[in-house]
Amino acid sequence: MENTSKTGKRISENGNEILRDLVWDDTKAFLAVARTGTLSAAAHRLSIGVATLSRKIDRLEEMLKIPLFIRHQSGYQLTEDGRDLLAKAEALEAAATAFASGAKAQAGISGKLRLATAENLATHLILPALPEFRANYPELHIEILTDVSSVNLHRRDADLAIRMVKPESGNVTLRRLGTLGFGLYASKDYALKRAKWADQENYEQDDFISWCEALSHLVNAKWIERALKGRQPAVLTSSLATQVAATQAGLGLAVLPHFLASDAGLVCVNADIGVEQPIYLVMHSDLAHSPRMRVMADFLADLIIQNRSKLSGPPQQATSS
Repeated sequence: MENTSKTGKRISENGNEILRDLVWDDTKAFLAVARTGTLSAAAHRLSIGVATLSRKIDRLEEMLKIPLFIRHQSGYQLTEDGRDLLAKAEALEAAATAFASGAKAQAGISGKLRLATAENLATHLILPALPEFRANYPELHIEILTDVSSVNLHRRDADLAIRMVKPESGNVTLRRLGTLGFGLYASKDYALKRAKWADQENYEQDDFISWCEALSHLVNAKWIERALKGRQPAVLTSSLATQVAATQAGLGLAVLPHFLASDAGLVCVNADIGVEQPIYLVMHSDLAHSPRMRVMADFLADLIIQNRSKLSGPPQQATSS
């Protein structure tokens, strides 16, 4: 579609050609001449020669197919077309300045940052999304600590953390980002086998995969203990990765995070067992306004918020009746 100025002269046929051919330095030359009124003054402002500046103006007019200035012996005066484009050129200038400022600020974000989080969130959620973040902040080096039981923000063991337990004290800033939901999961073969003897709430003949004694305080371990009613679990493990592997092997039922079990291809036997945990972003208050902390905190918050549904519950098709 053809665009015209107020004088009816053609400015461009479709806009794309102009964008392709536009040289930003020529637009800066146009602004300098428009603001100073002479080639010599504009050339001095831009620290270039008068002849170079004149070529830039000629090139811009040729590209736009319109005259931008009326040349007088006393100086350069904007044409009506030139006046029409002045505000647009100033908008380009403002955008370029903002772009350069943002790039400078981004380049200034550097150093080391320690993030404490659960291994399952690190492995299956944060690390897959980290390459794009690192591409934006290549000078920011990230250490991920997954042994969260030994990490203390007050001792500065880590700079920020994703936690499922709300801190009750300390000089920390926290924000709740979502909920980590859990369900009761089985392998496909085990789910088919148990359908012959059990319904959703009957676990009397089921084998269970639970946590070793050191982790028996976990809410999912407590749920399994109640379901067993005095019986012993078939397998005890000390990590979610081994629990998932044991469940895939058909060794029994396990209480697992929905997003982890779904990705592993397991069948949800019971999606609502009343076991869920809040997800908090926690930072030491003294560091909360640090630029590198802010960009990392924003990245983590956006990532978890974007995956809220996946983290809180199973896909509809993964639930069995």
